[in-house]
Amino acid sequence: MKRHKKKIGFVVNPIAGMGGRVGLKGIDGEEILQKARELGAEPLAPIRAIETLEVLREVKDVIQIITYPSEMGEVEVKQCDLNPIVIGAINQGRTTAIDTKKAIEDMMKMNVKIILFVGGDGTVRDISEVTGINIPVLGVPAGVKIHSAVFAVDPRAAARIVIKFLWEGLPLREVEIMDVDEEAFRKGHVSAKLHGYALAPYEPSLIQGSKIGSLIIEDEVRNQVAIAIFVNEMMKPNIVYILGPGTTTRTITDLLDEKKTLLGVDLLVNKKIIAKDVNENLILEAITGKKSWIIVTPIGGQGFIFGRGNQQISPTVIREVGLKNLTVIATKHKLRGLKNLRVDTGNSALDNKLRGYMPVIVDYREEHIVNVK
Repeated sequence: MKRHKKKIGFVVNPIAGMGGRVGLKGIDGEEILQKARELGAEPLAPIRAIETLEVLREVKDVIQIITYPSEMGEVEVKQCDLNPIVIGAINQGRTTAIDTKKAIEDMMKMNVKIILFVGGDGTVRDISEVTGINIPVLGVPAGVKIHSAVFAVDPRAAARIVIKFLWEGLPLREVEIMDVDEEAFRKGHVSAKLHGYALAPYEPSLIQGSKIGSLIIEDEVRNQVAIAIFVNEMMKPNIVYILGPGTTTRTITDLLDEKKTLLGVDLLVNKKIIAKDVNENLILEAITGKKSWIIVTPIGGQGFIFGRGNQQISPTVIREVGLKNLTVIATKHKLRGLKNLRVDTGNSALDNKLRGYMPVIVDYREEHIVNVK
């Protein structure tokens, strides 16, 4: 008897995430995409796609992947020997949101059980305009902006969610589709807007939550100041400190009368900012041959210390700095809202080395030990 295969729609946004390591905070628009390429940005989505598909190979005999041509999924699916059905047509090397929407329309006509996509908030925004809440969607995180609650915590988790959904019947829930104004984002302002809803499988240990902003209340500000005082006391001369984005890290420099960018990665030496809003290459130029240290704070509601909004601090940068030269800071309120911390650097071997129990500075001379997953 011929076994009935479950159909999975699979689409890749081939340019998703290219702005991250070069410090552009997204690539919406042809001009920004061209700038990213000029800065040496390399595609991230194909790598993330392959990581996901390698796990799906475990069930290759009972699934049928429906995908779009060339860089929109065909290349990666065939590379992983998953024998896709390739539909549609594209202008290779010049795909747009229109191609993404057409791909979803075509896949829905083929009665796929779920849409699995590789991209960021912009990608799911386009997809949800077609799907509404009529078919489950799941994101493999590959963009710079990952605010929506439709993404798995990493590529392998995405594959596991799909398998669980198809054979164990995970529940579905409506989730918000959020996207930010990239122009405002580059100027240091987060202007997130609700663009609609999507239907997504719910597996709380493998799905990331929506990003939650920092509280602006007296207790929270006092806590940030106490952390900043402690960190400033710990700083040593002639070390290049790499400060990740966030209000808690910015408070460190506020106390030094230095103006850090809120959403960028800045460099600090001898308690003076030497470079603002740096990309991966500028960080590497500054730290090569010198002792360096990374200071980051987790994203509220999600817990990521690497891989969301700070892709400039790349696996190459982290290895150059050294895993021991890392400080994580978080207010008590933020930490209470997190079950654990997470990493998704884009390199699974490095992620595994970062996982385990890690001290987090939560107040003046006070640390909590937190599990990193």
